[in-house]
Amino acid sequence: MNDSVSIGWIGTGVMGHAMCGHLIAAGHRVHVFNRTRTKAESLLAQGARWCDSPQAAAAGSRVLFCMVGYPRDVEQVILGPEGALSGAASGTVIVDMTTSRPDLAVTVYARAKAKGVTALDAPVSGGDIGARDASLAIMVGGDKDAFERVLPLFKLMGKNIAHMGEPGAGQHTKMCNQVLIAGTMIGVVESLLYAQRTGMDLDAVIDVIGQGAAGSWAINNLGRRIARGDFTPGFYIRHFVKDMGIALDEARRMQLSLPGLALVHQFYLAAMAQGEQDLGTQGLYRILARMNRIAPNVSKM
Repeated sequence: MNDSVSIGWIGTGVMGHAMCGHLIAAGHRVHVFNRTRTKAESLLAQGARWCDSPQAAAAGSRVLFCMVGYPRDVEQVILGPEGALSGAASGTVIVDMTTSRPDLAVTVYARAKAKGVTALDAPVSGGDIGARDASLAIMVGGDKDAFERVLPLFKLMGKNIAHMGEPGAGQHTKMCNQVLIAGTMIGVVESLLYAQRTGMDLDAVIDVIGQGAAGSWAINNLGRRIARGDFTPGFYIRHFVKDMGIALDEARRMQLSLPGLALVHQFYLAAMAQGEQDLGTQGLYRILARMNRIAPNVSKM
């Protein structure tokens, strides 16, 4: 690709905002659409151009990125009457970075191909920290030549970037990621609850166990947030529930039993039932603390 590329961007949430900002900072011409314009104002101040629809964001863009919340949102902003596909010219690459259904990725690919447009499914991992630091893991499904075309742009947003195979393969890889995170998060929460019950300093515990065999991104990043009572979302509970639901649906389709995932899913559904859907995934700590009647010793519980 040339140094400056005309890019469309749909979705300026917790992660999408930072990701889009990296493209603007690199000198690309970015056309932005978001359902709530106010959430895009700082990007507009950086030089992005506002568009009134996904269709308008795609018009004239060589690459169109989508980073929204749910599969239904993907369908609307890409395949809807005023969706990106209706405005994309032949040769455009549409890149959906939302964590969504693998079968929807295949549908988007087929619909795009019929119009001479290429589609990639490219979900990410790394949360708000990875988005801000441009250190996301990006797992991509779709045509290899389209992946190679977009790779220079992916490198502005992430560090661990891999082409995983055919359409839908990026989403399947993200499901593997989410299954692993689900089990890890319950371990992080229960470990720190144990430490709190004993009266230990949570940061001191993380200093030790985070560097040993139990070390993980979750304990060293989200564990620190728990220790200081920070449950603001790097990734929303409601979105994680959506992701686990997709993984469980796929597992049922394949006749695959994932009892650990199903159990963690139930805990997060309990968080939703208690109105905690807009906390970060580390907010599970609050739910299990209540179950155990553990008096909080952190500032924002």
